[in-house]
Amino acid sequence: PWRLAQTDVDRAIDGVRWYVDNIDRMLTDRTPLPGPVSNIASWNYPMSVLVHAMLVQALAGNAVIAKAPTDGGVACLTLACALAAREGVPLTLVSGSGGELSEALVRSPEIGCVSFVGGRDTGARIATAVADLGKRHILEQEGLNTWGIWNHTDWDALGAVVPKLFDYGKQRCTAYPRFVVQRSAFDAFLAAYLPAVRALRVGHPLAVADPADPLPALDFGPLINAAKAEELADQVAEAIDRGAVPLHRAGASPADGHFLPGQDTSAYLHPVTLLNPPPSSPLHHAEPFGPVDTIVLVDTEAELLAAMNASNGALVATLSTDDPATYERLAPQIRAFKVGHGVPRSRGDREELFGGFGGSWRGAFVGGELLVRAVTEGPPGERLPGNFPDYHLMP
Repeated sequence: PWRLAQTDVDRAIDGVRWYVDNIDRMLTDRTPLPGPVSNIASWNYPMSVLVHAMLVQALAGNAVIAKAPTDGGVACLTLACALAAREGVPLTLVSGSGGELSEALVRSPEIGCVSFVGGRDTGARIATAVADLGKRHILEQEGLNTWGIWNHTDWDALGAVVPKLFDYGKQRCTAYPRFVVQRSAFDAFLAAYLPAVRALRVGHPLAVADPADPLPALDFGPLINAAKAEELADQVAEAIDRGAVPLHRAGASPADGHFLPGQDTSAYLHPVTLLNPPPSSPLHHAEPFGPVDTIVLVDTEAELLAAMNASNGALVATLSTDDPATYERLAPQIRAFKVGHGVPRSRGDREELFGGFGGSWRGAFVGGELLVRAVTEGPPGERLPGNFPDYHLMP
């Protein structure tokens, strides 16, 4: 959708401008890597994640090579890299399957650093390869980001933020697909949550209903492809068969979406909300990467923390509680790199440190000076902060 496309471009431009203004101090006593920085990233944020990273890496003095994501983003990335190349910025974009290109982009001795954004399975294979080679790496991987509700009463604030959590159809690394809710507050939570989800607008980003409004205001469009939509629909059906309770399922009629006449809608999945997915379901412990929310009810703080830490580490989490002391006591026990108090956390950049716990991250942390340090060489013996086998800097 137009709004999200604009946001992706604006974040890339604003972020790179900040680095241009601050790069001199960050490069003091530092030199570029001896070989190019290699980038393999998911398709969902072609500008604000991939092009942003490439431009900062080049600003730090490196040649940069990137693989166009297999599932999308080629048009956007081709245009962005062509504009950069026209201005003499040393960016190279290649297209092809991971099987064809990974050997060159990960294992080639000429590569100075590998930067990866994607799933844990591929990330684990890359992590093994770069560890064996002793190569610089930044590997951002998936995690089940959770939103906890404990002794909370500001339901208006929660209801207002729920639609924003569905940006990109929750196809992003900092989406919140899991709500862990105090059982005694479940009725109040549903009263705030369900109207917000029911009001979401889904459809084709260019389906014009009103000539005076040529770009429809949508919350999200299709998933990356029909196979992903089918996979999630199958997981939802399987979870329900095994005992999950469906609280919200849209898409039963054409009125539920905003589509072109006769359009193929196989890549679309309307929002789904399930209560208590069974432990045997992937929706219980893994990030769905789509508009499927799950809710888990808990009675004690210990259960709250256990449910919020269901996956081996996460990038972000949020705890909504009225008592600041409760937040200060529980937040450090949540296995996410960034934890918000009643507000969502984002990837961020610039001076804000970013990384992940557990299986959600491998290698150097990024943000501001740390992003530049990850792709440059400093004093002999320098240790980069990050998730490495023998070293970890707490945020």
